[in-house]
Amino acid sequence: MTNTDPFSIKPIVASSSLRTLAYEALKAAITNMDIYGRPDEVRLDERKLSQDLGVSRTPVREALTVLEQEGFVRSEARRGIFVIKKTKQEIVGMIHAWAALESMAARLACERATDAQLKSLRESFPEFYEGKPAEHIDEYSDANIRFHQKIISLGQCDVIADLSSNLLMHVRGIRNKALRQGERAEKSIREHVAIIKALEAREAERAEHLVREHGLGLALHVDTYGDYLD
Repeated sequence: MTNTDPFSIKPIVASSSLRTLAYEALKAAITNMDIYGRPDEVRLDERKLSQDLGVSRTPVREALTVLEQEGFVRSEARRGIFVIKKTKQEIVGMIHAWAALESMAARLACERATDAQLKSLRESFPEFYEGKPAEHIDEYSDANIRFHQKIISLGQCDVIADLSSNLLMHVRGIRNKALRQGERAEKSIREHVAIIKALEAREAERAEHLVREHGLGLALHVDTYGDYLD
C-alpha cells in the first residue's frame, strides 16, 4: 500500500482483545473505501498497518485472517494481501441480497420506528430535495449511502444489520460509481423521495416494494453497464 492509497485508519487503545480491536478498525477502514472508483488493486502492508494501529503485527495478522475468511481481503503468496474486488456477477448477487435485507428493514421500520424518526428523514437528507445531484455528486453520493444505512437501522433488527454490514463495502462502491453514469442520480433521487413518503405514512407494503425495486434497479444498471468489473 503506497502513501497515495485512500486508506484511513485510526490507532487503537490496548485492551484484552487487540485482535478484535484491530479487526474492527481494519474492517471499518476497508468498508469506507471506494474500491470500485479506482482501476488498480489496493494492497495492504502488514507492517504499516501495525504502525498505524500502534500494535504489534500479531493482532494485525490475526485480524487479517478473519477478514480473509469473511471475503474482504485475499492473501497471495509472495505478493501480499489485497482488498477484494468482486466480479459483475458477484456484485449483482450482492445487490439482490442487499435489496432483500433493506426492503424487509423498511417494512419493519414502518412498525418499529418512532414518528419523530420517520418525520426526520426529510431533514436528514436535504440533498434529495435541493437542486440537481449532478451539481454536487460527491455530497449526494455520501447521502445516498447514509440513507440506505438509515433504513437498515430504522428496521431495528440486529440480524439484518449484521448481514448487510458485510455487503456494504461492495454495494457502497458500486452505488457511487453508478450515480455518475447517465441519469442514474436523478432517477435515484425520485425513488428516494417516494420511499421517504411511504415510510412517513407507515405504508409498510409500499415502502418494502419501493426499496426492493430501487435495489433491483441498481442491479439491472450494474448488469447493463458494469462490464468494467470483469
